[in-house]
Amino acid sequence: MKNFAISVILAIVSLGGATMGHAQNPPTERELRVYAGLHDAAARGDVAEIEKLIAEGEKPDLQDSNSRTPLHVAVFRHQHAAARALLRLGANPNALDAQRYDIVTIAAVDNDIEMLKIALGGGGNARAITSPYDGTALIAAAHLGHVEVVRMLIAAKAPLNHVNNLGWTALIEAVVLGNGGANHTATVEALVQAGADVNIADRHRTTALGHARARGYAQIARILERAGGH
Repeated sequence: MKNFAISVILAIVSLGGATMGHAQNPPTERELRVYAGLHDAAARGDVAEIEKLIAEGEKPDLQDSNSRTPLHVAVFRHQHAAARALLRLGANPNALDAQRYDIVTIAAVDNDIEMLKIALGGGGNARAITSPYDGTALIAAAHLGHVEVVRMLIAAKAPLNHVNNLGWTALIEAVVLGNGGANHTATVEALVQAGADVNIADRHRTTALGHARARGYAQIARILERAGGH
């Protein structure tokens, strides 16, 4: 029963929780066609238009139908200059969209290193609890094996041992949702070196080491054993 329950959770999370509305929702092609004002300028990366519209009184945190601000749109669209301009002109770096994602988590999931630097430098909070999973940007990045993002978030004081509503920490997600390859192995090592608690167990009382052994991730298991895992 325990293995079945974990398999169901894995299936949902690996699909981005699409059936439950948990996936990040970047602007659709239809939304991009109908955007106007700051949302349109952000999507296109038009810094001059952003500056003009805000100078004329348009609010930088105006939300679309999915509660995305122009800044969310710029981050989803990898418009670095637009994101810088919006932050400089007063956009809220910690606003949440309808799925409760902030720009730090969006950039982390996209593995957009430059955008993550912009987000953190502009006041984004690496400690924020985001997403329908009550997670963090660090958990999301560890899940995907985005090693450099994980290191940046650790340096930004992201909480190492936060437990999301699936019962998982960043370390557990790196094992449970990882593939045991080089990126997830390096992610586990970065978390361990930063001081993550290797013996926090999930709801089924299985630690990261237990999951690594069950999956045959020998190198990850050795890292966790050396750190005192059991």
